[in-house]
Amino acid sequence: MSQKYKIIYTLTDEAPALASYSLLPIIHAFTQFLGISVETRDISLASRILANFPEYLQPAQRLSDNLAELGKLALTPQANIIKLPNISASLPQLKAAIKELQEQGYGVPYYADEPKTDAETEAKMRYEKIKGSAVNPVLREGNSDRRAPLAVKNYARNHPHRMGAWSSSSLSHVAHMQSGDFYGNEKSVLIEHEGNISIILVGNNRYRQVLKNKITVSAGDIIDAAVMSKKALSSFIVQQIEDAKQQGVLLSLHLKATMMKVSDPIIFGIVVFEFYKEILAQFSSKLEMLGFNVTYGIGDLYEKIKDLPLGEQEEITQAIDQLYADRPKLAMVNPNEGITNLHVPSDIIVDASMPAMIRDSGKMLGPDGQLHDTKAIIPDRCYAGVYQAVIENCKQHGAFDPTIIGSVPNIGLMAQQAEEYGSHDKTFQILADDVVVQVTDEVGKVLLEHPVEAGDIWRMCQSKDAPIQAWVKLAVNRVRESHTPAVFWLDASRTHDVCMIEKVQRYLQDYDTSRLDIRILSPVDAVQFSIERVRAGQDTISVTGNVLRDYLTDLFPIIELGTSAKMLSIVPLMAGGGLFETGAGGTAPKHVQQFIQENHLRWDSLGEFLALTASLEQFCIVTSNSQAKILAKMLHKATVKFMETNKFPSRQVGELDNRGSHFYMALFWAQALAEQNDDQLLKQQFNVLAHTLTENEQKIVAELNRVQGTKVDIGGYYHPDPILTSQAMRPSATLNAALLTVSDTKLL
Repeated sequence: MSQKYKIIYTLTDEAPALASYSLLPIIHAFTQFLGISVETRDISLASRILANFPEYLQPAQRLSDNLAELGKLALTPQANIIKLPNISASLPQLKAAIKELQEQGYGVPYYADEPKTDAETEAKMRYEKIKGSAVNPVLREGNSDRRAPLAVKNYARNHPHRMGAWSSSSLSHVAHMQSGDFYGNEKSVLIEHEGNISIILVGNNRYRQVLKNKITVSAGDIIDAAVMSKKALSSFIVQQIEDAKQQGVLLSLHLKATMMKVSDPIIFGIVVFEFYKEILAQFSSKLEMLGFNVTYGIGDLYEKIKDLPLGEQEEITQAIDQLYADRPKLAMVNPNEGITNLHVPSDIIVDASMPAMIRDSGKMLGPDGQLHDTKAIIPDRCYAGVYQAVIENCKQHGAFDPTIIGSVPNIGLMAQQAEEYGSHDKTFQILADDVVVQVTDEVGKVLLEHPVEAGDIWRMCQSKDAPIQAWVKLAVNRVRESHTPAVFWLDASRTHDVCMIEKVQRYLQDYDTSRLDIRILSPVDAVQFSIERVRAGQDTISVTGNVLRDYLTDLFPIIELGTSAKMLSIVPLMAGGGLFETGAGGTAPKHVQQFIQENHLRWDSLGEFLALTASLEQFCIVTSNSQAKILAKMLHKATVKFMETNKFPSRQVGELDNRGSHFYMALFWAQALAEQNDDQLLKQQFNVLAHTLTENEQKIVAELNRVQGTKVDIGGYYHPDPILTSQAMRPSATLNAALLTVSDTKLL
């Protein structure tokens, strides 16, 4: 096992990918000496595109499908995968990556919005599999255990982040639909027998269209379906626009058009249409000619009108400026560049944007660059109330105090694509009136059905029984180990959750829970219970489904720690292996922009340090390699010192950035290994490296910092040149030489 067993470190996108060029040589230097194999697999957006179109490429350009390979590995006990944040590509991002690859000489096909040939149709089908959250469903063959390690929590208490003051008179609030949304229309059923089900569109005159055929289900699986009414959504948005204007608050939209890659871009487009309705009607013929698509956001309009004569461009932009004067002010992504909340669907990700709003006194940036009270639109009711409950609590009790608050770790159901809402091939926009969507079994029995109208969004989801059992087991184990109460966030008024509650209650009976505090509460009651305990300095484990897992593992960490990047995320895979995730990547695009302009990368790799520690511990357990255990133990010690000495990347050019942080991690790790007495060979080997790095500390930091302040060329955003990027991320010749002295020596 020890010779075959290896750690797989994923190469991804944006800031985490840049950081890997600096951190991986350090990891290799420390692990190769012990014969620990750390290999990389590229699962970036660009790599996934290239891997899916081999026949369009020259032989030297072709790549193997690393994601498919890791998907198979995740189904085995040998899996030990460190997974960094990757782009969950919206359609504009996908098209930008395609364009960049084509400009670099890769002959991948265009993405055709409306395919006219078989080849274009085939290409679009392949691209659809790459779009959105395509990576996580493949790798996440286990449920999530995510928490702030004690060292991270202690650091946050001793070095509290900024929390904006709250006023009881704040006008900020969450607005959601009261009817016609997914929550109000959801239907669920528990599968009794193994077999196949189909999704059928049924109309008048015996019209039948198979939307999805032969979906495999097993006894005990939960399937649910829901529909969002376009008419109800449009009416709701019109009301909220007027209400925001009357209240004098900013208008903002909070979706997840990356993870929910089918449903949420459509919802985003409907909101864009309603806000800019007069403009889109006034210039409809020109915009249709240009190919403007509301689902891409108003930013696509600004981009498309560049093809018009200057006078016509100015006519449209002036009309938009007049509309802005008449409408409520929009929340801004970048007020300096005029980028609004409705510019690009992938710019606003609810799990990152709402906690940031709560942290900033319930305010968001307006067009003037100042913070203002905000109406946060979250159309669907399923979880909107969670954020409103936190806002109401802050209005009543003020901002949270990071120096005393407790934690809300999460046990999340996500294995085998559980609750992958609105993101896959079971989500459809209806194109006809007077039709019904049915879910039927193999003999034609209707299990679920909804009447729908043109423009409605219908979705089905499946939660398999085995992952649910593993989820309950993981929750019970965490409660027992941590002596912490746990709450299953399940809503007895929601049909899907009713089925889930029955299962949870049944599977809890498999364990002795007599001395454990385990509760089942609705999401609103659960968040109120949890934040009361948080304010008292107490911890509460949240046990949630997939979407809430995604939301809460940003919400509470941002409140507690100021960021979700400092969380330890372990996914015990159901086959026995381990997936170790390194934190959130929502800020990664901004970091890359700064790096390109100023050669300063402020990405914080603490999540990578935490994941590597857990990965090495897993390596020790599987291979009985005691030196891997020492390596992990000393990495943990180094991480604590790293935080205590505040070697996090600075935001300011000329100060320590990501590369400098990596140097200090290497220094502290080498020093810890040199000081330990459990293994004398390790002590002797790393004593040399520790001495070299200590003696050259000032020189190395100067070499790393002096390159900052000027633009840097890495040859691409989605597909950077590896040589240029390596040169940019490894500018210290002294550090590079020191690492080579360890890498060249292996302990056999």
